[in-house]
Amino acid sequence: MSTELDARTHAVQSERGVVEPALAGQFPELRVLSPRTVYAAGILPLRARPEEAAAQVTEALHGEAIEVLEELPGGWAWGRTLHDGYLGYLRTEGLSETTPLSPGSAASVTVHAPRAHLYAAPSIKSAVVTAAGRGATFAALGGPALHGDYLWWRALHRGQDAYLHAATTLEATPDLEAFMADYLGTPYLWGGRSAWGLDCSGLSQLWAGKDAQGRSRLPRDADQQQAATLPVEEAQSGDLAFFPGHVGVMLDAVRMLHANATHMRVTVEVLGEGEYGRKLQGGLLGFGRVR
Repeated sequence: MSTELDARTHAVQSERGVVEPALAGQFPELRVLSPRTVYAAGILPLRARPEEAAAQVTEALHGEAIEVLEELPGGWAWGRTLHDGYLGYLRTEGLSETTPLSPGSAASVTVHAPRAHLYAAPSIKSAVVTAAGRGATFAALGGPALHGDYLWWRALHRGQDAYLHAATTLEATPDLEAFMADYLGTPYLWGGRSAWGLDCSGLSQLWAGKDAQGRSRLPRDADQQQAATLPVEEAQSGDLAFFPGHVGVMLDAVRMLHANATHMRVTVEVLGEGEYGRKLQGGLLGFGRVR
């Protein structure tokens, strides 16, 4: 493989003799793959190898598009998350052919609460069909309707009707203090991208959000995020702070929100204050502003 290619985002496997179409000209000796697009059903782990014991490298949220590059034995596939182009190995039972857009329309509903549940009926006492975190998208079968005391969306999940409480889909103006309140204390999880578990760059990617086309405004990993942001000398609220293999979201010039394995949860640190804060300050590579 060329040293200029990043194995996290460029799909070429010399061992299996395959390459994605975009790189076929650089590797004429390899078999060109035929990708197809499917969607995550639930929170879908992507792993470093096609093994359950392999490290999780990222997650796809419900409704996010996955480009399946290659089907592998044992119920595995090699694919990439299309919102940020990140590669990994995933279980095919976690995929759905159903688009998060309703058949024949462009209607969809997105979860904006940190955590939500999809129910079998429009009742908080109904059976839970699945859990969904912020950013999960479902096909909406009509607009929200009143059932009892609450508004509910009727959504499509694996081809079946299900219901999402409308309060979990309300989109608020981005506010970093509110974001901190939502995710403070969330467990640390390598490769995590939801309120059930986050890693450092998963948290910053979640904060930055997606553009109108559904593409993440930041790439997946801390070093990629540093390369994608505008370097700044002094941090403002919402800027990112970079360290070797780590990233945090600055609440102001010195306070930083980050998912970390030191505390195994999302915490707030003051750069230069206390033992951990001084350690972070000593390793600071710089600040970056999301473009």
